[in-house]
Amino acid sequence: MDDERSYWLGFSAFPGIGPLRFKLLLSYFGSAKKAWEAGEKELIKIGLGEKLVFQFNAFRRKISLSGYFKEVQDKNIKIITLIDKNYPLLLSKIPDAPYVIYVRGNLDWDLQNSIGIVGTRKITSYGREVTKKLTAELVNAGLTIVSGMAYGVDTVAHETAVEYGGRTIAVLGCGVDIIHPLSNRQLYWKIVERYGAVISEFPPGMIASRGLFPARNRIISGLSLGVLVTEGASDSGALITARYAAEQGREVFAVPGPITSHFSKGPMMLLKQGAKLVTEIEDILDEIKIEGNDQRLKFKKTDKITDIKLSKEENLIIDILNSENLHFDEIIRKSGIEAANLGGILTVLEMKKIVKNIGGGIYGLER
Repeated sequence: MDDERSYWLGFSAFPGIGPLRFKLLLSYFGSAKKAWEAGEKELIKIGLGEKLVFQFNAFRRKISLSGYFKEVQDKNIKIITLIDKNYPLLLSKIPDAPYVIYVRGNLDWDLQNSIGIVGTRKITSYGREVTKKLTAELVNAGLTIVSGMAYGVDTVAHETAVEYGGRTIAVLGCGVDIIHPLSNRQLYWKIVERYGAVISEFPPGMIASRGLFPARNRIISGLSLGVLVTEGASDSGALITARYAAEQGREVFAVPGPITSHFSKGPMMLLKQGAKLVTEIEDILDEIKIEGNDQRLKFKKTDKITDIKLSKEENLIIDILNSENLHFDEIIRKSGIEAANLGGILTVLEMKKIVKNIGGGIYGLER
């Protein structure tokens, strides 16, 4: 690592200097090296604050930059700085782009065709079906899937990308060497070893905490042409990611869900605020373009329904509708499925192009 970049790395290891403060230091001193070597009075003069400068002084006296670089390398972690040619172009365009990202895995492909998929940790069967279907088709369209490897929607998005042989980036709210949640250990290593990368702006060893996730969310949106929220409550963290996307000039997409579901309130709120409604993959592809190319992304639909597994309830409804079209109430009577759940299941089947709403509450199979 060259001399200047080693100082970038050093600053990234200190928790008190984020992207905006680092930008201020570069602007004032002209280089990270000069900022690192600056005296206390100069640092206070530009507005860092006495307490922060005191903490930084103690930090830079203690750390060995060459030793820290070796420690990172020994953990098979790559370092990409904002001035490196392989820094993700879309991410570099946001005003608070991380000046260093730590990477495990492979980022050596065109990252301009990426989409973020986020949502609730407490995913429902409806959310799972919708997330899996849309993720599979986005992978089929050649898009990289970006998410945060949290429970629920994030995990389903990453797992589906892996299952369909796509590329995926997991952005962590902790050090890149920490698997969080631990239950995603297998998924983590699949991504790292074959299907993409796990990245973080936080230094190795930093433990996940609630306060780090909003910062993580801006990177998910920053890496993406747009962000898709498939399911989430009105206070879901996914809405923070959607807000960042809007602020960064990226598209915001939302999937409508059953109005009786608590976990449909987030997407419904976004739709009321102007997010693009998504019921099929074309709703996304019609809005995004390959960067630097006027051609829209090409999408090839899967020919077989069985490419997306059907649940027991979905198969039951297909059997019921196989001989005749039926009203919603009649489907409830024959299936025994509660109305609140049936609406979501029918919506998923419509998105899969298996069932169609004929009108007047009557449903039938696509023929």
